[in-house]
Amino acid sequence: MYSTLGMEVREGVAMVTLNRPDVMNSLSLAMGKELLQVALSCESDRSVRAVVLTGTGKIFCAGGDLRGMLDSGDQLQHFLHELTTHLHAAISVFTRMDAPLIAAVNGTTAGAGVGLLAMADVALAAQSARFTLAYTGVALTPDGSTTFFLPRLIGLKRTAELMLTNRVLSAEEALQWGLVNQVLPDAELAAAAAALAQKLAAGPTGAFGGVKRLLAASAGQLESQLALEARTIAHQGASAEGREGVAAFMAKRKPQYPRG
Repeated sequence: MYSTLGMEVREGVAMVTLNRPDVMNSLSLAMGKELLQVALSCESDRSVRAVVLTGTGKIFCAGGDLRGMLDSGDQLQHFLHELTTHLHAAISVFTRMDAPLIAAVNGTTAGAGVGLLAMADVALAAQSARFTLAYTGVALTPDGSTTFFLPRLIGLKRTAELMLTNRVLSAEEALQWGLVNQVLPDAELAAAAAALAQKLAAGPTGAFGGVKRLLAASAGQLESQLALEARTIAHQGASAEGREGVAAFMAKRKPQYPRG
C-alpha cells in the first residue's frame, strides 16, 4: 500500500515505520505524501488507539531528501514547498488526533527527523541515538515543526545553539535537555515502545485527545508557524546559498557561499 512507509495496526496500536533505509530514511516527496495519508488513516480509524513511529535499520530519519532537492533543478522552490505542505499537514494531524503518538527513535536523527520526534506526545530513544538539526550546514532553514516545538521543549537559547552550530546531542544529552522522555538500551527500545503503546491503547482515547489539543492550544499557533517554515525553507533552498549548500554536501566538498 505504501512505498516509503510500513503501516500495521494490531490490537489498537498502529505501527508506522519510515522505510527508506538505503537513503537513511530521508523524507522524500513520496514519503511526505504517505505520512499525511497515514496520519489521516490513524485519525479516522476508530480502532487505532495509539501510534508508534520508528525507522527501519539504525537510523530514525536523516531529514529531508537532499538528492531530491538537487534533482529538482529549477523547480527546487516548488519541490520544497510541496514537500513541506504534505509533511506539515501530517504533523498537524498527528498532533491533534485523539490517539497518543510515541516516537521510538532507533538511531541517528537529523533535520526534519527531529521535528517528527518533537511533535510526538512521548519520545523514547535508543542509547545509540544521536540528534542534530543540520539545516544551516547546507544553508537551509528549519522545517518539520522544529522552530515551533524545540523552543518549547528545550528553550530558545538551546534551540538557537542547535540550529546555528549543528551541535550533535547524544541520547543522554537529549534526555537531560528534555528532547526525549526516556533512553533505553538499543535492544529494549522496540519492546518498551510497544508496551507503552498497549498501555495507552487501553486508556480513555477521547480524554487523551482532549489533553493533546489543550496542550497544543496552550503553546500557540502551530499551523501558522508551519506555514512560515514552509515559505522560508522554500525561498532559502532556491537561493544561491541554498543551492550551493546542498550541492556541496552531495559532492562532499566545502561549500563556497556567495558574499554580498
